[in-house]
Amino acid sequence: MSKSAITIHREALKKPGIELCNIYELNDVARAPHRDDHYMFIIQQKGTFLWELDFQQIKLTGAAICYVAPGQVHHYLQQKDCEGWFVFIETALIPTMYRDIFHTHLNSRQFALKQKGNELFSFLPVMEKLLENNTSPFQDNIIESLTSSLAGLVATTILSTQSVIGLAGGQKYKTVTHFKQLVQKLYRTKKQVKDYAALLHITPLYLNEISKQITGFAASYWIHQAIILEARRLLYYSDLDIKQIAFDLGYEDHTYFSRFFKTHTGTTASDFRQRKP
Repeated sequence: MSKSAITIHREALKKPGIELCNIYELNDVARAPHRDDHYMFIIQQKGTFLWELDFQQIKLTGAAICYVAPGQVHHYLQQKDCEGWFVFIETALIPTMYRDIFHTHLNSRQFALKQKGNELFSFLPVMEKLLENNTSPFQDNIIESLTSSLAGLVATTILSTQSVIGLAGGQKYKTVTHFKQLVQKLYRTKKQVKDYAALLHITPLYLNEISKQITGFAASYWIHQAIILEARRLLYYSDLDIKQIAFDLGYEDHTYFSRFFKTHTGTTASDFRQRKP
């Protein structure tokens, strides 16, 4: 049976590039695995929301904050008694400093639980009213301020749950951000920590050290995760056979790739593929 490609929602947002809706307005489209070309923020006040994000289940309980970055495969599994908001924002509207924070913690800690009393819950109703008032002569400036403030509040919340808020913006943080960006671009051809350390002009030991300090995981973890994530996507959403996938990911020996996949996922590539309903 032919497998369909992952649906990508492109240019789904109308001007001015930001949309806000209540969680209960979630429609059946969100049940199907898909990717967006924009950011999505989940600001949940109460209830239980179960998501699958890049093949990992995330359960939001009670007051919680979560973000989904452009390109991440996601869909919701179930929800119960949820109240809160979805905020969809074009990537270009979010300041680079906040995008860097979101990218640094991608597939690491993209959510924060136990957020009762968070400033975002009082900020969203105000944001909603201001967006409805589209007759203001300063609407573009207001939207720019709103998106920057919301992204900043989410970024601050994410950082505060990891005890690295004092490191954000520092040299170590910038280096780890650059490292993770390089991994996303080069994981098919560069698979060793020393490769990235050389590009960053630091030692492999130091790269592992600061990666663990900032993200909780050594540099090698992020290289392996990039490979495994793309392997899962190709196994789940394409008709390529395992040899072709191995080659696509930069492995000339498909048996080595198969061992690598099982070591890091606990299952074989064939078994993972068969999970598709």
